[in-house]
Amino acid sequence: MEETKKKEHIKICGISIWRILAYFVVYSVAGFIIETIFGILTKGVLESRKSFLYGPFCSIYGLGAVLMILPLQKYKKNNYTLFFAGFFIGSIIEYMVSLIGELIFHIKWWDYSDQMFNINGRICVLFSLFWGLLAIYLMSDINPRIDKFIDFVKSKIPANYMKTIIIVSIVFLSFDLGITAYALQMFSVRIIHENNLNVSNKQLMDNLYEKVYINDQKQKDFIYKFFDDEKMIKTFPNIKIEDVDGNILFFRNYVKDIKPYYYNFRANSHLKLKYFEEVDY
Repeated sequence: MEETKKKEHIKICGISIWRILAYFVVYSVAGFIIETIFGILTKGVLESRKSFLYGPFCSIYGLGAVLMILPLQKYKKNNYTLFFAGFFIGSIIEYMVSLIGELIFHIKWWDYSDQMFNINGRICVLFSLFWGLLAIYLMSDINPRIDKFIDFVKSKIPANYMKTIIIVSIVFLSFDLGITAYALQMFSVRIIHENNLNVSNKQLMDNLYEKVYINDQKQKDFIYKFFDDEKMIKTFPNIKIEDVDGNILFFRNYVKDIKPYYYNFRANSHLKLKYFEEVDY
C-alpha cells in the first residue's frame, strides 16, 4: 500500500508525472488546433497539420511545452532567464526533431534554408527568437491557464478515470507514432523509387522497394489499403526531401490528381484574399 502511494506521487522537477503526461496531451492537441488555424489564415486551405496519421496531435508542441516547463518552473519570474533558456531549449528540440525526421522517416518536416543565420535548414535565429518569447509567455500566462483547466477537469472527473484517459491517450499516441513511422518510410520508398529521385539514400530506398513492393505482395496490399497516396498526401501535405543537389522536393508534386488539402477557402469568392491567391498548390 505504501509503495503504491509513493508511485502515485512521483514527481519530476516538482511536478506530478500525471500532470506532465496531461501537459503533453493537452499541448499536443492545442498545437494541432493552432497549426490548423494558421494554415487556413496563411494558405487559405484546410489541410492536415498533425504529426501522426490518426490522432489530432502536433507532438512538437507537447514535447516542447514539457521540456520547457520542467526546467523553467523555478525561473518563471525571471524573463531574461526564460528568454535565453527558451531560445536554446526550443532550438535544440527543433533541430533534433528535424534530424530524427530525416534519419528515421527519410523526410524533411521543414526547411529554413532561405532564412538568415540558419543551421542546416533545421533551425534559424528568427524562430529561435520566437522560442525565447514563447517561453516567457508560456510560463507567465499560458501554463497557469492550462493548470487551471487541468484542475477543473480533475474536479469533475474521478482521479482513476482521469489517469485512465491520460494512459489511453499516451498508448494511442505511441501506437500512432509507430504506424506513422512505418507508413512514412514506405511512402518515401515508393515516391523516391517510382520517380527516380536522386537522393543520398537512393540505393537503400531501391532495395526496400524491391523487398516490399515487388517481393512481398501481402505487405504491398496492406500498404495500399491503409496508406495509399491520397491518405498520405492529405495527412502530410508538406512533407519533402532534399536531393543530392540541394533541391527541396515536395512529395505532393509527384502524386497526380490528389489535392493536398480537405477544403479550399480560396474557391469561396468571399474569402479571396490576395495572399491566398499567391499560394501555389
